[in-house]
Amino acid sequence: MEEIAPPSPTAEGRSVLHGRYELGRVLGQGTFAKVYLARNIRTGTNVAMKVVGKEKVIKVGMTEQVKREISVMKMVTHPNIVELHEVMATRSKIYFAMELVRGGELFSKIARSGRLREDAARQYFRQLISAVDFCHSRGVYHRDLKPENLLLDDAGVLKVADFGLSAFANHVRTDGLLHTTCGTPAYVAPEVIGKKGYDGAKADIWSCGVILFVLLAGYLPFQDDNIIAMYKKIHRGDFRCPPWFSSDARRLVTKLLDPNPNTRITVAKLLETPWLKKSPIPKSASDLPSTSAKKEGEEPEKMNAFHLISLSEGFNLSPLFESGESRKEEGMRFATKAPASGVISRLEELATRAPGKFRVTKSSAAGVRLEGEERGRKGRLAVAAEIFAVAPSVLVVEVKMDGGDSLEYQRFCSNELRPALKDIIWASSEAQTTSAA
Repeated sequence: MEEIAPPSPTAEGRSVLHGRYELGRVLGQGTFAKVYLARNIRTGTNVAMKVVGKEKVIKVGMTEQVKREISVMKMVTHPNIVELHEVMATRSKIYFAMELVRGGELFSKIARSGRLREDAARQYFRQLISAVDFCHSRGVYHRDLKPENLLLDDAGVLKVADFGLSAFANHVRTDGLLHTTCGTPAYVAPEVIGKKGYDGAKADIWSCGVILFVLLAGYLPFQDDNIIAMYKKIHRGDFRCPPWFSSDARRLVTKLLDPNPNTRITVAKLLETPWLKKSPIPKSASDLPSTSAKKEGEEPEKMNAFHLISLSEGFNLSPLFESGESRKEEGMRFATKAPASGVISRLEELATRAPGKFRVTKSSAAGVRLEGEERGRKGRLAVAAEIFAVAPSVLVVEVKMDGGDSLEYQRFCSNELRPALKDIIWASSEAQTTSAA
């Protein structure tokens, strides 16, 4: 990313960032960031400008969390998710220009009003499920869903925020599960606490169940002053619905808060429940749950504008935290006019004839993961390849090291991967292909 100059004062004493954003009053402040009201000088649009100090982030080891949050937010553009407009950086700070959501947290609404009527709770819950289902269809798991991370705009439309603890589908281990314990205790799924691995989508659905209970009851389903005792209640699914819950609401909450992730209700079945379908579902995009689950087969994901920007060196997040020779770009990207099935076939062929041989598994709707059968210096070498559509006949293939030793990965790219794919790389993209340094 190109470094910009620090904010400069105008004649009236107002601070202007990069000649584009006029910074106003502070809207909120956390441990590592301040959020300002800002105005885009060119368009007149108001935004929320989140300002993060690089030094603080590096000092507490949150670099990867910040990178992940940016990566996720540029991937998930949806009416019920807070939009990230752009990211800028000076030598000491990172600036996030984000959608301004003025209505405050859903948590504050519950705190003020107590429990909601079922029709109002249903409206918010539909929007929440729409956003969560969309994220899951993109291989993104939020992992910290709670009313404090659900914002409301002026029209009362729900917006999911704070993707700092989120994970991608390619973060799963060879067992196909996530293993990082994170989230807010009262909202976290029992399998996450169990530390034996968990499915990110099923864990998010549990959190949605806790949120629905809170919306309808006005209090948490699992409460105890002793956190160990509370975790035991969560493991047992030990809660009681209050008497004012309708029978349909009680049945749905029970299916959502099933402590067994294998029998917990899925989004597809959730959309068919009587409670969710009780009143006519509005036809607006922001209120209809997305049914965009990954299709079977090898259909590449469509890239949005942020995907394209992220492919350029100008949006590489590493320079925000690292400098010069310390940075290693462990990946390569190239454009191709070959179909997704052709690219995957090449990678599968490579896996069978490369020294040491590789096992191939599907990592997404149009992506594969190659893992060596022999252990190297730092375990088995693993390589992940994702395919994105940027035009009807043009794909971008992104290859990254997903395990093992950097030197072995670089050798594999030079000696095996590039020669195997050389004839399908679109000539005009060869100069932009990047490799591990």
